[in-house]
Amino acid sequence: MSHLPHNTEVQPAAENQTACQPGTDGAVEEILRVIRKGERFLVVSHSRPDGDAVGSMLAFAELLGQLGKRADMVTADHVPAIYRQLPGADALRTAMRVEGPYDAVILLECDGIVRARLEGLEQFLLINIDHHITAQPYAQLNWIDCDAVSVGEMVYRFAKAAGVTITKEMATCLYTTVLTDTGGFCYGSLRGSTFALARDLVEAGADAGKIARDIYFSIPLAKVKLMGAALNTLHCEAELAWLWITDEDIERANANDEDTEGIVNAAIGIAGIEAAVFLRGLSDGTVRLSLRGKGKVNVAAIAERLGGGGHENSAGCTLAGPMERAIDEILGELRGEMRGELRHFQK
Repeated sequence: MSHLPHNTEVQPAAENQTACQPGTDGAVEEILRVIRKGERFLVVSHSRPDGDAVGSMLAFAELLGQLGKRADMVTADHVPAIYRQLPGADALRTAMRVEGPYDAVILLECDGIVRARLEGLEQFLLINIDHHITAQPYAQLNWIDCDAVSVGEMVYRFAKAAGVTITKEMATCLYTTVLTDTGGFCYGSLRGSTFALARDLVEAGADAGKIARDIYFSIPLAKVKLMGAALNTLHCEAELAWLWITDEDIERANANDEDTEGIVNAAIGIAGIEAAVFLRGLSDGTVRLSLRGKGKVNVAAIAERLGGGGHENSAGCTLAGPMERAIDEILGELRGEMRGELRHFQK
């Protein structure tokens, strides 16, 4: 049985609450209070977990363990191969529904319950920890800091507030969150404190070189072939670039859905391109989009309008197909944003 029933006295999300509240000490203390009173917790993140999701879950689970609590970790999708070597990754369980005597569920970088794609979450006390600019205060307890470069940075700060030790294993997982969510220190809320955090994690035992090699220099051959198929569709128009793949491309490359991650970076990396989109046609007729920007266009705002979300320079959403229709829709949005930016610049 849960030791913290739903009438536990926690601060509910106010209807007019501002989502981004950097450095909200009160939220941290409330979350700590709930954790200290409880015994068993569930740690989850969004479906199709990335480096920030996986690294943050693993670090938070270890944090809970140091506090004498039991932590279970569940994802709706399998952990990508490049993150399966992270310390503790073998304890991550894949499921579509969660049940158990949990005192609370900690949702990491989920802008809503639906984002986790796990059934059964609504029955628990929910703790929402997020750093996306599209984040929403939907849980009973919400800590949202849009200035954090990764949710892993917030986990690090939470660990410090809880007085736990940043072990080598935890440092490895947290360094992974910072490295991947900044695109190798290329975007995000980069500032001096970001590199101070990276230094602290290296000093705590994270092997920065090995982590980078494991992530960026361990690409499966199937993904390279898939990249070639995507590049064959590459189109550029002024400061915009787009490319796409289909199920047939994945099958021909003997690849899987995991291999589509990061393909958009080939387009945004082109000189003179300010915004790029990668489209992946799905078997159900929808099209999944990955958007990237270099600062001129807020791709998160576009993604949010289309039912998705993310960061200012890195976001995603899903559109109705077919591919041609989805391309026209997203290009219309991007062209409109680019024209708006040009008018603002001319003023």
